[in-house]
Amino acid sequence: MNIPKLSKYNLLFPDPKSANENGIVAWGGDLNPSRLIRAYQNGIFPWYSKDDPIIWWSTNPRLIMELDDFKLSHSLQKSMKKFHYKFDANFSEVIKQCSSIKREKQNGTWIQDEVIEAYTVLHDMGIAHSVESYQEGKLVGGLYGVIVGKVFCGESMFSHVSDSSKSAYAVLVKHLKIWGYDFIDCQIPTEHLKSMGAKEVSREYFLDRLNNVNMDTVEHRWNVDKSII
Repeated sequence: MNIPKLSKYNLLFPDPKSANENGIVAWGGDLNPSRLIRAYQNGIFPWYSKDDPIIWWSTNPRLIMELDDFKLSHSLQKSMKKFHYKFDANFSEVIKQCSSIKREKQNGTWIQDEVIEAYTVLHDMGIAHSVESYQEGKLVGGLYGVIVGKVFCGESMFSHVSDSSKSAYAVLVKHLKIWGYDFIDCQIPTEHLKSMGAKEVSREYFLDRLNNVNMDTVEHRWNVDKSII
């Protein structure tokens, strides 16, 4: 199967259901904000290595977190009290930390300078957001992602203190439920996220769910409500 190449002058994507057996929909193009937004609206996300062309994915199976399925263990609930939390206070540092954190079975990161720049633009547009854990005034963990209607598309997370990113995730889930979001797109299946309650679904199921809510809007402000933590 030949993988379609995107044009820099056309924002259209192939049907995500036409992805190859690995989940690749297309390659090439750029990280123009309009292209990124359209990608996420169609259940497609970029992921590629340094010096490689941009690869656009729609994986099968897909990993999602139903907000009611999140597993808040007693130990995590206890750990959450060690931190205080902010939304969008330091997005640029969160994404930089996500790019530099060492991960098992990975030699590098896909979060390169052009990726940081592109998602920072989305943040400035109010589309990308960060959730941050602080300890003694220092940023020690967090995550960032992209909003598509009533779906939060999680991109990456980092942790310098045990449970700091998990606690940030728990804070995010609590707020998304109150705000009226539908689910979190976790993209690629990982055992770490499965242990927190995420589940694998078919691409077709995921796209159907996304299509039902990706044009809906949720009216709220990204402010931490301490009463629900």
